[in-house]
Amino acid sequence: MSKVTFEQLLEAGVHFGHLRRKWNPAMAPYIFMEKNGIHIIDLYKTMAKLDEACNAARQIAKSGRKILFVATKKQAKDIVADKVKAINMPYVTERWPGGMLTNFPTIRKAIKKMTTIDQMLNDGTFDNLSKRERLQIHRKRQKLEKNLGSIADLNRLPAALFIVDISKEHIAVREARRLGIPIIAMVDTNSDPNLVDFPIPANDDASNSIAIIVGTIVDAIKEGLEERKVEKENTSQESEQKTESEQTQTENKEKPVAKKTAARKTKKEI
Repeated sequence: MSKVTFEQLLEAGVHFGHLRRKWNPAMAPYIFMEKNGIHIIDLYKTMAKLDEACNAARQIAKSGRKILFVATKKQAKDIVADKVKAINMPYVTERWPGGMLTNFPTIRKAIKKMTTIDQMLNDGTFDNLSKRERLQIHRKRQKLEKNLGSIADLNRLPAALFIVDISKEHIAVREARRLGIPIIAMVDTNSDPNLVDFPIPANDDASNSIAIIVGTIVDAIKEGLEERKVEKENTSQESEQKTESEQTQTENKEKPVAKKTAARKTKKEI
C-alpha cells in the first residue's frame, strides 16, 4: 500500500490536469472539477489507484521478476534514472528502441555486442587495432551504452512496464499490449486510461508530481524485494533444520543396530 498522503499529492501538484480542450473523455471518472479552463484531478481517486499499482508492483518484485521503467520526456528522465538505480530495475530514459519488446532477441544481440566490446577492452584485443578502428568501436560502444546500458541486465521480457506519459510513449504501450505485458502508468487528463492495466491519474508534466509517484512505486518495489529476501532466508533455515533432523533420525536408527551387533559378539564369546 502507498504511504503517500493527500496533502503530499496536493503540494506536489499531482492534481493539475491539462486544458479542457485537450482532455480525453475517458478520463471523466477521475476529474474532480474544472478551474480556469484546466481540469483538476480527484486526488482521492489518485490515492486509490496508486494503492492498486503499488500492490501490483510489490507482488511482481516479490516474485523475483523485473519491471521496466519508461520515461523519455525531459522532466522525467533524471528522476526515473536516479530512483530506479537504487532498486536495480531496468529503465529507458532515452529514445524508445522500436521493437524492444516485440523484437526482443534483436535487442539482446545489440547488448551482447556491447559486452563483446568490453571483453576486447579487457583482454588487450582493443590495443592491437588501428587508431581509426578503436575510435569507431569506442563511438559504437558509447551509442549502445546510451540507448541500452540501462537494460543490459534484462535477460528476458519484463513482467510489467511503468510508464510516465502514455501519450508520448505510445509505441511502448502498443508493444506491451500486443504481448500482454501489464502496464502501470501515470495517466494525465489528455490520455486514455483504458490502454493500461493500472492507471494512476496524475499530472505527468510537473517534475514534483512525477517524483512523488515514481518514488512511491519504487518504495513498493523495495518492500517486495525485502519480503522476497526474508522468504528466502526462512526457506534456507527450514531446509537446514530439515537436513539436521534427517541426520539425527539416521543416527538414531544406526545406534540400535550397533547395540545388537555388540550383543551378538558378547553371546559368541560366552
